[in-house]
Amino acid sequence: MGWLWAIIVGFVLGLLAKLILPGKQHSPLWLTTIMGIIGAIVGNAIAQALGIGDTKGIDWGRHGLQLAAAVVLVFLGEMLYMAMRGNKQRA
Repeated sequence: MGWLWAIIVGFVLGLLAKLILPGKQHSPLWLTTIMGIIGAIVGNAIAQALGIGDTKGIDWGRHGLQLAAAVVLVFLGEMLYMAMRGNKQRA
């Protein structure tokens, strides 16, 4: 069940990151989901390091860090995807 939640959270974080980023992103949904999953993992690690990983109630700080990490990773993933896609179109 843990993997299913990771995929769902990654999907939601990836979509939210795409909404936050300006302009149109061309990366596929599977890449967005993977970047969201990695963003959740990175956000959790940063929250644990800051001591806000597990708090009483809703962990807004942890969720904010997850979303911030997902935004950065979706942006980087988009740049990498477009660079690779552009190179394939030229060949």
